[in-house]
Amino acid sequence: GPADPVEAIKFRMEQQGLEPKDLVPLLGSRSRVSEVLSGRRGLSLKMIRALTVDLRIPAEVLLGETAKA
Repeated sequence: GPADPVEAIKFRMEQQGLEPKDLVPLLGSRSRVSEVLSGRRGLSLKMIRALTVDLRIPAEVLLGETAKA
């Protein structure tokens, strides 16, 4: 099946030795990073663009996210 966007982000973080605080410039704030990594917040188009450019995660993977209520 399609890759889970959050798992793809975590995998790339592990590959590059990044910590959640390193994603603040890409996602906006520490709380937003926490919400995204826990699956409580979906990715905005701006976040997807930043992750695609900076972490080189394919946009198709990040767009595979299902809407969270």
